[in-house]
Amino acid sequence: MNRQDRISALEEEAKNRILILDGAMGTMLQKYDFSEEQFRGDRFSDWDSPVKGNNDLLNLTQPDAVTEVHEQFIAAGADFIETNTFSATVIAQADYNMEDLAPEIAEEGVKCARKAADKADRPVAVLGAIGPTNKTLSLSPDVNNPGYREVTFDDVREAYLQQARAMAPHIDFFLIETIFDTLNAKAAIKALLDLKAETGEDIPIIISGTITDASGRTLSGQTAEAFWHSVRHAEPWAVGLNCALGAKLMRPHINAISKTANTRVISYPNAGLPNEFGEYDETPEQTAEQLEEWAKSGLVNVLGGCCGTTPPHIEAIKQATVGKTPREIPQPETAMRLSGLEPFLLAS
Repeated sequence: MNRQDRISALEEEAKNRILILDGAMGTMLQKYDFSEEQFRGDRFSDWDSPVKGNNDLLNLTQPDAVTEVHEQFIAAGADFIETNTFSATVIAQADYNMEDLAPEIAEEGVKCARKAADKADRPVAVLGAIGPTNKTLSLSPDVNNPGYREVTFDDVREAYLQQARAMAPHIDFFLIETIFDTLNAKAAIKALLDLKAETGEDIPIIISGTITDASGRTLSGQTAEAFWHSVRHAEPWAVGLNCALGAKLMRPHINAISKTANTRVISYPNAGLPNEFGEYDETPEQTAEQLEEWAKSGLVNVLGGCCGTTPPHIEAIKQATVGKTPREIPQPETAMRLSGLEPFLLAS
C-alpha cells in the first residue's frame, strides 16, 4: 500500500470514527533505562561530549528499541505513529555537537517507524515529527536585550527543510508539533512549502501547538484561536494541541479550536500534570475517562497521548472512543481572520 492509499483509507475511516494517535516515545524509551554507553553504541564510543538523553540518537544506536515502541503502540490500536525525530534538526542536535548527523538521525527514525507500520495488518500512517527546536524566534533569551535572537527565521527554516528532505520519502504526513512559538511554526510551514515546490510531492501537514500554562496561551502569547488564525493558510489536514497540560486543563482550548477550525481537530494531552519527581501519575482509565467526554461532546477527530502516556493509555483511549461520532468539520462564514495575541474576525 502506498502513501496515497494509506491516506485515503484513513480519511474514509475518519468519516465514521475517531482515529487514534500513539503515545509518548520519550516515556517509553526511558523505561529501557539505557546507559551512556548504550546511547553511544560502538559508533559513538569515543564521542567527545555526553549523549545520554539524546533520544533521537537511539535511531542510530538502538533502532530495535525504537521500532519496538512503535510496534507496541500499533498493537494498542494506533492509526498514526510519530517518528522519533522531535529533535532531529541541526539546531537541536547542537546540544550534543551532532549537527552534521541530524539528517541521518531523521532518516533512520522514519525507517524505524515505517518498518513497524508496514508490518501491521491494517493501514497505519507514519507522521514525520518536527519539534519546535530549543530556540524561539519571537522571544529574546536575554532579558537585558529584548531585540536579541539566537537564530534567524532563515536559520530555522533551513534546519526544518533539511530535516523534512530526509524524512519525506518514507512518511505519510508531516507533523509540526508542540509549537510554543507560532513564528517557529511558520518557519516549519515555509520549509514544507519549499520542499513541495522542490519535489512536486504534496505531503499533508498536521499542526499541533501547545498551551504552556493556565494562562491559556502559547509561550509567545497567543490564544488557541489566534494560533489557528496564524497557521490556517497552510491548510493543514488536522490542527490541535498537545503536551504541557493534561486533558482536564486542555479541554477549553481544544473546544475553542473545535468551534472555529475548518479542518480536523487532533489532540494528545499529557497523562495529567507531572508530580514533584517529574513523573506522570494519571492512569490509563483516568485519561480515557476524560477523553471519552471529549468524544461524546464532538470535539475531536483524532486522539492520542503525549508525555506519560503508554500503550495501555492508548488502548484505553481507543476503547473509550468506540461508537463515538467524530467531530463534524464546520464550514465557517467567509470572513477576514487575523491574529496578534488575540484573534480578529471581520465578517463580510
